[in-house]
This record gives sequence, structure tokens and C-alpha cells, in this order.
Amino acid sequence: MGGSAVDAAIAANAMLGLVEPTGNGIGGDIFVIVWDPRTERLYGYNGSGRSPRGLSLVEMRRVARARGNPDAVPSFGAASVSVPGAVDGWFALHERFGRTPMRDLLAPTIRYAREGAPIPQTIAMYWANNRRRLEAEFAAGRLEEIENARRTYWCEDDCRGAGVQPDGHGLFRNPDLARTLEMLAEGGRDAYYRGPIAHTIDAYMRRIRGWLRYEDLAAHQGEWVEPVCAPYRDVEVCELPPNSQGVVALQTLRILEGFDLRSMGFLSTDSLHTQIEATRLAFADRARFYGDPAFTHFDVRQLLTDEYTQQRRAMIANDRAMAPPPHAELRIEGDTTYLTTADSDGMMVSLIQSNYRGMGSGLVPDGLGFMLQDRAELFALEDGHPNLYAPGRRPFQTIIPAFALKNGQPWLAFGVMGGDMQPQGHVQIIVNLVDYGLDLQAAGDAARYRFYGGAEPTGEEPDGVGFVAMENGVPVAVRAELERRGHRIRPADGSFGGYQAILRHPSGVYEAATEMRKDGAAGGY
Repeated sequence: MGGSAVDAAIAANAMLGLVEPTGNGIGGDIFVIVWDPRTERLYGYNGSGRSPRGLSLVEMRRVARARGNPDAVPSFGAASVSVPGAVDGWFALHERFGRTPMRDLLAPTIRYAREGAPIPQTIAMYWANNRRRLEAEFAAGRLEEIENARRTYWCEDDCRGAGVQPDGHGLFRNPDLARTLEMLAEGGRDAYYRGPIAHTIDAYMRRIRGWLRYEDLAAHQGEWVEPVCAPYRDVEVCELPPNSQGVVALQTLRILEGFDLRSMGFLSTDSLHTQIEATRLAFADRARFYGDPAFTHFDVRQLLTDEYTQQRRAMIANDRAMAPPPHAELRIEGDTTYLTTADSDGMMVSLIQSNYRGMGSGLVPDGLGFMLQDRAELFALEDGHPNLYAPGRRPFQTIIPAFALKNGQPWLAFGVMGGDMQPQGHVQIIVNLVDYGLDLQAAGDAARYRFYGGAEPTGEEPDGVGFVAMENGVPVAVRAELERRGHRIRPADGSFGGYQAILRHPSGVYEAATEMRKDGAAGGY
């Protein structure tokens, strides 16, 4: 009691790192948007880490060839690891907006890590899938070490009292993570980036012949950034700038603003066709322009100007799907957790955190109880690509928190987890709320589509017009007409993201909604 919304977000994120390591943890990155009622403005935080300074592009390409795909950074193993930024983000947020001591925020997770926490059935399923995938990677010689992951996450009864294989009924214990969090509670940020945790990661990486070093961790610094906002009808939607993909959602909405979606009808052929085409255009630009702005020197706000928006909008024809737009689309998968909090003072937090693909790289540093992320997989290896791998560079990021304002005041903190579903999900939520007047829960429950372009960040050509997966709530006749217009429609594949939201009414009353497709929860007191 008495803490801020930021305190609540940090405590919740810490607990998720214990009970949902399939999507997040202190080995990953973090992005956050905060509405501060005191200053009446939004603050953005980019908590993404950089690639090891000792891993050159030449060496990365050599590793890629050895792992069987010379055109892509490996999905798992030491080459996929970049500096984790989540813990730095916690302490930066806490320093500016926190009220409750960090020791108290981490205490519940420390207790559950030591005594045991229940694992929901959905997470248990993801857990088992990660085990199969990482064991297969190790058996194929594409993962340097797996014994630490086995002991931490899927060991049986002989695991020194550490973990048990989660089955949706038992408890998961992670005493190594409890000790690591206690080090953070005692030593703060420096315990992770300059103290015992950094030294342990360095020693582990040297042992397995990886590249991440103490110096990389010690040099890490997250970044306070200005959110990028764009109008849509009577609201202003805000995202974080690259290296995240948030502006994709803004660009899509800017294109859609020129169409009368309301008169087209909810889940109608015309409405879905227009939304899909706008998405394809924004994704095409993502492939060309997005990367670490310290290297690309490109201001993505240029993609939101009236002139450029009109040019892109003019490419949409109502009767047919366009040929692949200039610049290749991306298809990106990922596993992520999103949460949003609000307090009685009016502070609202939109927070997203991830290890990227599943549990991450497969690598658990000795005795620390968490897995390092595999976010570096999202670098390109193609010369001239805006997201080309380089030492000390931040990779393209899929994770994006979102926020929306009305009349300059906080209205909505929300997110939709799931790789490149995230900007598409943000667009669909805003359209459902603003154009179709759905309530906060119905906006998330409504049937979704997901466009897949077929091309990867590494530069492969798109597969024609791509294809669109659709949930069963889209009428059969609408699907048939979309196919007649040239879209390739596929059945629902279960990858439609995970939605959470808090809406603030002008009276100051909050309304919350959660995702029916996952293990979401909405609560207040």
C-alpha cells in the first residue's frame, strides 16, 4: 500500500519473470510509457541492450554459416545474446517515479521463488514447448550449453530442491533467482551491471566460449525517450520510437484515418481489406527504415507526415490487394509479457518486457536462475540493411507499449503481445474503440486478423502478397470476398497476441480489460 503505479509495475514484472519465464525475465529487455500526473506529460523508456563489443560482423557471419544459415543470426546460443536491459529499466523508473523501497517490491517474488509458485496450464504448455525446442537445438550442436537450463527450469526430483517440471498442478521453485533478486534488493542496479551478477555472466560466457563480457554490461545504459504521438480521429495514439516498431501502428492509423471505416461496417470486407492494405504499407516501410537510430540517423516521424501518408494511402484500391509494396515486409515471431497499472493519483504505466523467442537463448548463467535473451536474432546480416549487425548496436525490437490521450489527458494504457502482431493489434484495438464504439473488453475480444508478409529481417524476398490468418469470428462470406480481391486467407493459427488495457474516464474512474486468449487478469482495489 502507498506505492505508485510504477512500483506496482516493477513488482508485477518481477513476479512474471518467475512464473512466466517463457516470455520474460531479468535476462531480457524492457520498454515503458508512463503518464505522470504531477508534470502532466508522458515519459518513455527504452530499456534495450546492445550487442557484445567483442563480436564482429565477420565473426557473426562465421557463426551463422557454422549453424547452417549464413543469412541469419542464430535463433539460440551465445551469438543471439545482447545485453539485458530490464533491470536497468526497473531502477531508472524507480528512481524517478517509485515510492516503495525496491526491497519490498522484490520480496514477494523472492519468497515465491524460494517456496514455490503455481504455473498456469497455458504457461506450462509453452514451457514444455521450450524444453523440446532447446533440447533439439542442443542435440543438433546449435546450443553451447544446456545443463544449467535443465537444472533451473525442467529438472525432476533430483534437482537439489530447485525446480520441478511444471504441469499446471505442481509448484515451481527457483532458489537461484531468489538469491539473484536479493542481490538486486541489496546492491541495486550495480549488482547486475557492475557487481557479482555481471562477473558471473562474464565467467559463464568465457566458459562456454560466448562473447558477452563484463565490459558490455558495465557500459549499458537505458534511455529516456520522447514518445512519438499521432492523431487518429478524436484521440492521440503514442508509441516509442525505434529501435522499437511502435511507429508502425501510428503509420497504419494515419493511413486509415482517410477512410470512413465506420460506414464500411464492423468486420466487413471493405473495412478488413483497407486495414490489411494499410498494414502492409507500414510494414514495408518498417523493413526499409527501422533500426538503431544511433546508426540509421533516420527520423521515423517523416513516415507520419501528411504528404507521405497521402502517397501511401493512394496506393490502396478498394477492389483488389496491391502487389507487394516497395520495400519488403517482415515476419517476426516472439514471446512477450505486457502489463499496465494505474494508481489513485492518476499515474498510468504501459510496460512490455521480453526475452524475445520463447525463454530466450537457452543459456542460463551459473547459479543466477534466469535465461539470457536471444534478441540479437533480429539483426540482419545483409550489407546496407538499416538493421545490419554491428558490435555495440541495439537490434530491431518488436516489443512496444502503447498509450492514447484524449484532449491532452490520459485515456488508455494498452498493449497487445506477440511479435509483429503487436502493431497490428494496437491498430485493431484503437479502430474497435474509436470507429466501432466497442467497450474496452469487447475491443479485445473481437475477432482479429494477422498479416504475415513472408520476408524476414535478414532480407529474403516477400512471398507475393503474403497471407492473412483470421479468427473464426470473421464471417465466411467476408473471407471469401477478401480472397476474391487477391488476399490469401488462412485459418486461425492461435498467434493473435495478448491484450491488456486500462482506460481512464474523465471522472477519474478506471476501467480494465484483459485477454481471453491467454492467462490475463484484471483487478483493482
